[in-house]
Amino acid sequence: MSKVILITGASSGIGEATARLLAAEGHRIVLCARRTERLVAIVAEIRAAGGKAECCVVDVTRLDSVTEAVAFAEEVFGPLDVIVNNAGVMPLSKLDALMVDEWNQMIDVNIRGVLHGIAAVLPGMQARGSGQVINISSIGGHAVSPTAAVYCATKFAVGAISEGLRQEVGAAIRVTVISPGVTTSDLAESISDPVAREAMRGFRKDAIPAAAIARAISFAVAQPADVDVSEIIVRPTASPY
Repeated sequence: MSKVILITGASSGIGEATARLLAAEGHRIVLCARRTERLVAIVAEIRAAGGKAECCVVDVTRLDSVTEAVAFAEEVFGPLDVIVNNAGVMPLSKLDALMVDEWNQMIDVNIRGVLHGIAAVLPGMQARGSGQVINISSIGGHAVSPTAAVYCATKFAVGAISEGLRQEVGAAIRVTVISPGVTTSDLAESISDPVAREAMRGFRKDAIPAAAIARAISFAVAQPADVDVSEIIVRPTASPY
């Protein structure tokens, strides 16, 4: 069954891989991010391969921006079946580096961005009595490591928000958390602290491709309406984390 699926952070990494896979499976995809040129290029490639896709520029830190994206998706494809709240940033640093602006950026994107995605789709899904919210967390949402205190806090929050939403909406709406281990993406490029950046280079040597996470998302989407895949952790077999 073809579903209408909106994906944030879809211009690269997990978001891009997920958009490509779900479109290839016959779903109608709306890719959302801030990089217009990249979004347009991906949509063109999806269409050339026979898929159905549109895109729009979104700033997940603004509720109105996410709400407008959902309205756009429903205008072009119909009622939204699934949102994948994937947009995230990871500017790691030790707390004593006092990167307060970067802490706030992570809170705004990783927590508020997810909440805005939920707020934008929940009324419509509740009115229709169906839908699925997929939130991308991290193994950092299960364990804390040096330089990652604030990042991990935001991902723990994603898990808490998701579980609260699952309990509140009951059987009408499915809620899934996907927690990737180290995965090929642009996230590490946001690390400005030299100590954390060097540590991440070693950590990423065992990175799995973003397509591995996309397959997990596809699995959750493909389940029948009475099956809610609450959480999946996907990590490299070579990684101890």
